[in-house]
Amino acid sequence: MNVLNFVNAFFSDSAHWQGYDGIPARLGEHVRYTLEALLLAAAIGLPIGLVTGHYGRGGNALSLVATAGRALPSFGLLVLMTTLLGFGMLPVMIPLVILAVPPILVTTYEAMRSVDPSPVDAARGMGMHESRILFQVELPVALPLILSGLRSAAIQIVSTATIAAYVSLGGLGRYIVDGLYQRNYEKVVGGATLVAVLALVTLALFWAAARIAVSPGVRRR
Repeated sequence: MNVLNFVNAFFSDSAHWQGYDGIPARLGEHVRYTLEALLLAAAIGLPIGLVTGHYGRGGNALSLVATAGRALPSFGLLVLMTTLLGFGMLPVMIPLVILAVPPILVTTYEAMRSVDPSPVDAARGMGMHESRILFQVELPVALPLILSGLRSAAIQIVSTATIAAYVSLGGLGRYIVDGLYQRNYEKVVGGATLVAVLALVTLALFWAAARIAVSPGVRRR
């Protein structure tokens, strides 16, 4: 059988659409893991990136942290965390968050530094508080690049959240891991296809968010 036949066989089997191991349930688990990891990474990366970018300090340190975060192997970190903390969501969240923080952190910093200094200086000259300058002057201009960092992090999480299946959790990785163990390549290909489709949907959602949240004047720049 070729790949298309595997895909057709997987999605046409009604058993794959029902129960705790059905596509809706596994997809829901995968989306939940992704959202939780992305929210945690954004809660860490966005404030640090915004503040350091606003003041223009710490760029070298952020680059070092980002490089170190990208260098860590997610699966190896998962095994280490599981050994130290046991099975559960926490050992899965740690490598996913560490994977997602660097693109958010660095991109947010670079987005803030790319803002034209003229309106920022004018706002300071008018006596605006630094927090108002950050959120009302710099952030609207930096938003497209910041969203690109969040998009990159989300795609990486969607692809990597499959590792949750290796520590007996759910998600779309369950099809890949179980399929390999059972030598059921129909299930492996089906799971990989679902992950790819979810990544494409994530891209589309961020594109729509950018169309809604970013002002037309900034989009045309």
